[in-house]
Amino acid sequence: MNTSNRRDFLKQGAIGTAGFAIGGMGFSAKSYAAISGANARIQIGVIGIRNQGTVHLNSWCGLKESHNVQIRALCDTDEALFAPALKLVEQKAGAKPTTHWDLRAVLDNKEIDAVSIVTPNHWHALAAIWACQAGKHVYVEKPASHNIWEGRKMIEAARKYRLRMQVGLNNRSDKNVREAMAFLHSGGIGELYLARALCFKARDSYGMAKDSSAPATFHYDRWLGPAPDRPYNEKRSHYNWHWYWDTGNGDTGNTGPHQLDLARWGMAKAEHPVAVYSAGGIFGLRQDEGTPENRTPGTKVYGGVETYGHDKTTQETPNTQTAAYTYGDGKMIELETRGRYTNHEGSKGQEVGNLFYGSEGWLEIGNSTWKAFRRRGKESFAGSKDGERAGNHWANFVEALRSGKDADLHADINDGHLSTSLCHLANISYRLGRSLRFDGKQEKFQHDAEADKMLTRIYRKPYAVPEQV
Repeated sequence: MNTSNRRDFLKQGAIGTAGFAIGGMGFSAKSYAAISGANARIQIGVIGIRNQGTVHLNSWCGLKESHNVQIRALCDTDEALFAPALKLVEQKAGAKPTTHWDLRAVLDNKEIDAVSIVTPNHWHALAAIWACQAGKHVYVEKPASHNIWEGRKMIEAARKYRLRMQVGLNNRSDKNVREAMAFLHSGGIGELYLARALCFKARDSYGMAKDSSAPATFHYDRWLGPAPDRPYNEKRSHYNWHWYWDTGNGDTGNTGPHQLDLARWGMAKAEHPVAVYSAGGIFGLRQDEGTPENRTPGTKVYGGVETYGHDKTTQETPNTQTAAYTYGDGKMIELETRGRYTNHEGSKGQEVGNLFYGSEGWLEIGNSTWKAFRRRGKESFAGSKDGERAGNHWANFVEALRSGKDADLHADINDGHLSTSLCHLANISYRLGRSLRFDGKQEKFQHDAEADKMLTRIYRKPYAVPEQV
């Protein structure tokens, strides 16, 4: 790839004001608005290769021929993950990427054009900002950020360095979903007044464990990054990090971003709500630890971790949560998160999806299909066929890199930030136990210093998200 026109923007070998001593690498990065040449190979670095990271590996490998994409580097703080990831990439793409436990080594590679950030949530913003400062385009998983302030900094970084930043809200590239949105926006069910986002994901107890030493292959301090320093605990690390406030955002910030994004998109709300109220808790699990003979045997579930039925857990985030958002014109979005036993909603029993309500009927989206119902009719009058699915979010990202246009991204960081903020607003209301008024233009709460403190966090030095990106 021709790099002669790419300008160096780092001075004295340091990445801006990122708050981390990257200068010691002798770093020389490049910033550019688009990939040079319509057919130039795009080199990808994947940061985070467990669970969803494997989805990214498969997705980038799948674009090798059609979009001339190559995975150049793999990065994870757990070196035990390298061997299976290398095998996957070699088998599917015929190339052997380099491996690194330190993401700075990936950013230091001048041949890498873009990075996939598939880390735990608490690393998303800092990794994305560092990547922009290093001249890399960014595909970052949902939720875009760990808090609202971080999301704004990510937008500032992408715009400052004129780089594409896509958020992993994959539904935005789904053909049927895009068709449903066009139908809604054309008045298919009249004037919309309410969208309901559903996140019914069965979750048993993730259990408890004593603090211990991290595995020898696991660079735990780097994994903690911006989060507060605390002893290693297996129930707070791989995958389980979702259920603790230091590193995750619960299911409202895990599956919730996908559904809240569709709700906001369908309602055509390119703005923050003016009010939010959320309530919930951890229900259906034992409050006492129980005797060893009465504890539930572990069952391996998604994420490669065990769950333990109704047993006690150290989980902090709610397994049951409801949220209501009100916009300036009085229209609403609702979110329902249910992790225990539940009924379903919609015509076929939606578990994860969306319901939209308008003056002339209602519409449901789930499993990449949609159906619209006129008024109180029982039969749909419009929709997609079951089983039809088309669209590739990763391909859309690559196509936007080649065009050099933010507008070509299906989930630009600005949209990702607005939708992710809905998750954060709900969690802040839940944690404070009261309704909140929000000033979207200032991205602050109205006369509420206690709530404003939760718009950001205290960062563990030197892993601080910079005030000036």
